Amino acid sequence: MSFAEPHVLTVDRLNAYLRALLEEDPILSDIWVRGEVSNFHRSQAGHFYFSLGNDGSVLRCAMFRNSQRGLLAMPTNGEVVLAHGRVSVYEATGQCQLYVDNVAPEGTGLVQLQFEQLRRRLEEEGLFAIDRKRALPVRPTAIGVVTSAQGAVWHDICNVVARRFPLTRLVLAPASVQGAAAPAELIQSLEALQQDPEIQVIIIGRGGGSAEDLACFNDESLARAVYASFVPVVSAVGHETDVSISDLVADVRAPTPSAAAELCVPDTADILNGIANLRLAARGTVLNRVHRSHHDVEIHSAAISRCSPAGQIQSHRQFIDNRSEYVQSLLQRRVDKLRSTILAQVQTASLLDPRDILRRGYAIVSSGRNGDEIRVSTVNAAQNEKRLRLTFADGSVAASVIQENE
Repeated sequence: MSFAEPHVLTVDRLNAYLRALLEEDPILSDIWVRGEVSNFHRSQAGHFYFSLGNDGSVLRCAMFRNSQRGLLAMPTNGEVVLAHGRVSVYEATGQCQLYVDNVAPEGTGLVQLQFEQLRRRLEEEGLFAIDRKRALPVRPTAIGVVTSAQGAVWHDICNVVARRFPLTRLVLAPASVQGAAAPAELIQSLEALQQDPEIQVIIIGRGGGSAEDLACFNDESLARAVYASFVPVVSAVGHETDVSISDLVADVRAPTPSAAAELCVPDTADILNGIANLRLAARGTVLNRVHRSHHDVEIHSAAISRCSPAGQIQSHRQFIDNRSEYVQSLLQRRVDKLRSTILAQVQTASLLDPRDILRRGYAIVSSGRNGDEIRVSTVNAAQNEKRLRLTFADGSVAASVIQENE
């Protein structure tokens, strides 16, 4: 008779084995625990350590600092809380404990805790990042709608689009919007709409309801399907105060389905007003351009006229006319000046003409000797002559000199 060799493990290997067993268990790796907080304290590194107790049983808990973001409330001793996390073994002591990633007072409700836990995890993965959200098309040719075919949401969206921009085609992909089967149907409809190449944006949503009615829009699989959509998604779930995981993942969140339709299509009246404004602006621009061009043409036309042979001939002709007038004026002034000089000289000559003197009653006395005419201008000269000639203005006469006795 032989015996099997027993398994002998060291303590550290046993603790590691127990840890692996616990962490591989699907229930213990994602579990909620209710209990009363005791021995709560915070380490210098910022980690929380406390115990959860119930009917004499105690479970050690550790909540590390990087898991405390989004914590609804700080746990306190004596408070009954709901804690979420994974069960494992602390290998150094072999102690089983709960590694907590979310905790809240029991009155908060398990649904709210699950929502916060999923929201925080998806946020850390970057599904809510603003820089990945896409802008909606300005005038989409087709819009896909994921909602119930029987609800008022589909009719409200149709009415809004028909009123604002009837050129857009609407495509309904019906799906349940509440209940356990809703997430799968919503995902299927969302993926089906992406197969239509004309659809440029997708609206997913439903009307108002209780938290339980809207719970399907907090499904993680649906959130990841919205995130993976290569067509922009507008989420419109419930009323304006309701916020779902789908709202946070979508490219645009609308407070209501009708508001989602208004966000997706432009208003025809606004487009017409914009066209009218553009027409006025274009007319003003054209008129201004025409006026500027006309002014430029006038400037260039004047420049061409100055450079053309006809223009230059005209300019030179005007220059010659101006010079001719100047020369004529100069000659006239010269003639007038000479005429004045001559007249002055004539007047001077007239005053010196002996005939003028004779016409005033004077006579020229002369004598003839040896055939020469000699002027007699003194009494003594006259007394030495026997005969004299008296010349008057109208002729000459002979005269005899008679000596008078004293």
